[in-house]
Amino acid sequence: MHALVYHGPGRTAWEPVPDPGLARGTDAVVRIEATTVCGADLHIRRGDVPDVAPGRVLGHEGVGTVVEVGDAVRTVRPGDRVLVPAVSACGACPSCREGRAGLCTGGGGWVLGRGIDGTQAELVRVPFADTSTYAAPEGMADDELLMAADLLPTGFEVGAHHAGVRPGDVVVVVGAGELGLSVVLAARLFSPAHVVVVDRAEARRKEAMGFGADVLVDDAEEDPVAALSSFTDGRGADVVVEAVGAPASFELATRLVRPGGRIATVGVHGAPALLHLEQLWDGELVITTGLADTSSVPSLLRLISAGLVEADRFVTHHLALDAIAEAYDLMEHTEDTGALKVVLTPRR
Repeated sequence: MHALVYHGPGRTAWEPVPDPGLARGTDAVVRIEATTVCGADLHIRRGDVPDVAPGRVLGHEGVGTVVEVGDAVRTVRPGDRVLVPAVSACGACPSCREGRAGLCTGGGGWVLGRGIDGTQAELVRVPFADTSTYAAPEGMADDELLMAADLLPTGFEVGAHHAGVRPGDVVVVVGAGELGLSVVLAARLFSPAHVVVVDRAEARRKEAMGFGADVLVDDAEEDPVAALSSFTDGRGADVVVEAVGAPASFELATRLVRPGGRIATVGVHGAPALLHLEQLWDGELVITTGLADTSSVPSLLRLISAGLVEADRFVTHHLALDAIAEAYDLMEHTEDTGALKVVLTPRR
């Protein structure tokens, strides 16, 4: 088969690799019918995730058909159409039993495209198939289903849920890329009073309005702290979600939050960020980080099926799987290309 292989910082190639096989009785092999490029993949290619070794097949989001299962798999069968989420769950460790598969200590967590070969390939081995795949709802399009692999769970769980968005809150999202927009959409499910988006790109700010933002701030032209102060009586935001993964955006988040407020950082950070405790020590702030657990996937699929979440509106481009280098270029230059999610499918 062919797959996208990481060869060290700045270097990837679409090239022949051996077909994956079953390594354990709990595995399944899935033929990929749709995958995508995530911001985390861009960080890996830049060298920001040093535990990814050269030779690794990248990717951690997929939709496909099961072609083979191990002898210990009970609920997944060849021919099943499934969602392969970003996070694998062993199902037995303390974290998994608490519904926190992002912290799995039994061989799961974010392993696809990081610790084991991933989904930017024609075939992928999925560990713990019974607890790490989801049956595709009847009639749900690949574009919709694929957004529930990582993007929507991250926005919902690591963004809105971890940050404790409540009805009537003022929520600020720093960064209006794909991840920030997923947070905007998720936050709206909790009935906040306002969702404020801070981003210097006009096209992204306009996109944010379609996802539910009602206040837009251009941080290249105005001070976000002053802009927020103008309609919160100087108090600041109840919740700030940092969705860029850059030191400056995290430090901005700490200046936007009110005393007693909550900050969630959902971006992948490749460099240290300063935490100004000399200014914040008495603020009673809650700061959360983490990976999605994908425990929200069943609920998200129901919301998509009911038409309450327009998952496919994130999809801006479609390409053939073997054109994945072009997809990475689109995602590296989103201010110019307008790309949010690029869906890749094999040539027929």
